[in-house]
Amino acid sequence: MALLAEWGLRTRVMPHVHHEDGFLAGSDEDRLADLHAAFADPEIRAVWCARGGYGCSRLTDRLDGGLLRADPKPLVGFSDVTALHLALHRHGVVSFHGPTGEWNERRTGGASAASLRRALTDARPLGALPTGPLERLVPGRAAGPLVGGNLSLLAAAVGTPDQPDTRGCLVLLEDVGERPYRIDRMLRQLLRAGLVEGAAGLVFGAFSRCEEPRGPCATVDEVLAAFAAELGLPTVGGAPIGHGPGQLTVPLGVAAELDADRGTLTVIEPATSP
Repeated sequence: MALLAEWGLRTRVMPHVHHEDGFLAGSDEDRLADLHAAFADPEIRAVWCARGGYGCSRLTDRLDGGLLRADPKPLVGFSDVTALHLALHRHGVVSFHGPTGEWNERRTGGASAASLRRALTDARPLGALPTGPLERLVPGRAAGPLVGGNLSLLAAAVGTPDQPDTRGCLVLLEDVGERPYRIDRMLRQLLRAGLVEGAAGLVFGAFSRCEEPRGPCATVDEVLAAFAAELGLPTVGGAPIGHGPGQLTVPLGVAAELDADRGTLTVIEPATSP
């Protein structure tokens, strides 16, 4: 809130944000009420998730699509918030994969703060990600809407109404705390479900704390590289998006260009209204 105040923005804490209900941050009804109230209030121009939000998938079938579309506004978050991103995508609403209000300087200071500020306050296309060249895993160029987020949540969406149609899209994937064999299993699930087969390209974000603790094994980087090579789609790795330091904010549901040869990802379509 202090950071947003520095930018000249006013904040409003929704009434149930500090509630607890077992492993959830309040009941489904209370969390859904806060979300709907934020989208219904014309004075609120963006919704910033306080935490990664386990339990978001419990809300998606009850979202009021008409309300969301009547006054679309940026919703910012990542991790389990991917469930909301996928639901908003289904309703045709652009959202932002970016840091939550659980702010810390190591992960979300500096370039991360600048990226979030630009995403929220600049109506122009965001342009190229402000980072050095990304790792080329499979050469080539591709373009399409950005879709995706946390791999675990994307895999959990398979077979549900929120399984996205990724044909012609650039699919963004990131995760945290998953061992390499689990990453491989979830990637296999996406492949078998036809979720990445028709994609235009892949963007791998941060895969943090995904090491194998039991000795020599394929690394998560090797798993990702092998999967990318198998698909043969233009692919980059190491994008500072997700559970890693300096995470950047990117819009989901807008057009971007991927140049794997140069290691760049460029958002070419406006994500917010003037």
